[in-house]
Amino acid sequence: MFHWLKDHHRKKILQNPFPPAFREILRGNFRHYTFLDDEEKKCLEELVQVFLAEKRFEGCNGLEITDEIRVVIAAEACMLLLGIPQHDLYRGHDSILVYPSVVVTPPASRGVFLQGPLLEQPPLPISGQAFQQGPVLLVWDVVKRDALHPERKHNVVYHEFAHLLDMENGAVNGTPELHSREQYRTWAKIFSEEFLALRRDADRGRKTFLDPYGAVNEGEFFAVATEFFFDRPIQMQSGHRALYEVLAGFYQQDPAAREHRYRKIRHTP
Repeated sequence: MFHWLKDHHRKKILQNPFPPAFREILRGNFRHYTFLDDEEKKCLEELVQVFLAEKRFEGCNGLEITDEIRVVIAAEACMLLLGIPQHDLYRGHDSILVYPSVVVTPPASRGVFLQGPLLEQPPLPISGQAFQQGPVLLVWDVVKRDALHPERKHNVVYHEFAHLLDMENGAVNGTPELHSREQYRTWAKIFSEEFLALRRDADRGRKTFLDPYGAVNEGEFFAVATEFFFDRPIQMQSGHRALYEVLAGFYQQDPAAREHRYRKIRHTP
């Protein structure tokens, strides 16, 4: 009954046409939207409509939430789901906190039962954070820059919502809910090889294709790999084909082919 009510509610949402003003926001502020074909755009727009209806956006530190903020964040979050429409739109995560600029985490406090000297954790600047069964924290100036400039190879929305996909099986371990037993076997093999190689190269100070931050742990590796899968797909497919294929199998998307198509159309006289 719950799923029927939700489906009925979502069908009612989609009875309304996608606002032309929202489409203009996507065209002007989300580069990856321009890479999509007409069918993909329609699918993304429908996902965005449902996402906006079901999520609550809260401006923090004086930020006023605008349609631009809501639509760009929703589109980037839904981009990950474009090939898996049966996904339940990040269940359990209904609140998105948006700050105007980089947030600094408070210093760690001493626990009641902690003995001995406290090793101080310095405040850290962050541009995004995801919590298990809690809100997603995002910084708008970083989100806006990332959406317009995928060539920078960083996308905080892709990163944090990849963490949400990872969390759905109850642990942040770099392995989201996959589609088959064979996919789990392939994922474990390829991700282990790529993660350990990145960690070795990062430890030795070697230049790496993926951001060395992905070497922190398996969860960060999946989030970083997701950013590069969408932002630098042609380069990933060329230099890390096995990793690209595993991610393409999970997301059921081929962003390299999409970008090749976009480049060809752009350069056609």
